[in-house]
Amino acid sequence: MNLLWRLVSPKFGPQVCKYSKRSLKSVKFPFGSSNSLLHGIHVFHCPDEVGIVAKLSDCIASRGGNILTADVFVPQDNNVFYSRSEFTFDPARWPRGEMDEDFFKLSKMFNAMKSVVRVPEIDPKYKIAVLVSKQDHCLVDLWHRWQNGRLPVDITSVISNHDRGPDAHVIRLLERHGIPYYYLPTSMGKKREVEILDLVHDTDFLVLARYMQVFSAEFLKSYGKDIINIHHGLLPSFKGGSPSKQAFEAGVKLIGATSHFVSEVLDAGPIIEQMVERVTHRDNLQSFIQKSEDLEKQCLVKAIKSYCELRVLPYEKDKTVVF
Repeated sequence: MNLLWRLVSPKFGPQVCKYSKRSLKSVKFPFGSSNSLLHGIHVFHCPDEVGIVAKLSDCIASRGGNILTADVFVPQDNNVFYSRSEFTFDPARWPRGEMDEDFFKLSKMFNAMKSVVRVPEIDPKYKIAVLVSKQDHCLVDLWHRWQNGRLPVDITSVISNHDRGPDAHVIRLLERHGIPYYYLPTSMGKKREVEILDLVHDTDFLVLARYMQVFSAEFLKSYGKDIINIHHGLLPSFKGGSPSKQAFEAGVKLIGATSHFVSEVLDAGPIIEQMVERVTHRDNLQSFIQKSEDLEKQCLVKAIKSYCELRVLPYEKDKTVVF
């Protein structure tokens, strides 16, 4: 990839974003390195101008860091700049606090809309709550990956509007690992949103693992952080309830799953990840649903990992840049 080296212009005033210090499991690279070196990830979103790549590179190199990968995206018809860099550094030469300060100065220099740096090996993981209704397949898959250390988050609680009973398999799994389960039954006029907000106020983002409720605009505004949802099918097809049955009855030959951010419009938030698989006339409803559920699990996990690895950035109103 050609990286354009731009001269720095001071025409933009200071406007900066807070840094997040939560983390994911360390990304392993095929390069030999000293045991003292750590891996860092930095993403940058700012108005485009000459000199951004040069300054980002110099920031890392001047502290003895080594860039391993660098992705840049500058839309043709939109004067914005996106980048994601992975680098190694010696924490003795570049302490974590000084790293924040260095990238903070760059964010002010270029009037950044988003500037986030993470060091997976020492930063805390993201804290999430998982919301689920009757279907357990996505929840159980997330739990197994979390237990095996393959999901770079800490699950702080599971919230459901469906009563599973004390002897349910899922309840026993959660209790075994000390994850609280909250049953909050909902109805048309009672979404339990205030109670949910109380339970999730200290989380970094939420995951809707087939949670069949629509949040109000007030809830989304009050929570104020990202919510990741999984949906059967390639949006916007087959919205609402029983999407697998809708698609099966429509005779589709290509099924899919879409993971997206939650917005005020049902199943219309910015898309993070999509996956597809072929089905045929030989599939019955049971095999059709099984394939759909497998896609949902894979798609949701990939979206969560991409988000935790700082690969997902907002683009225009309803799109995303996914490095």
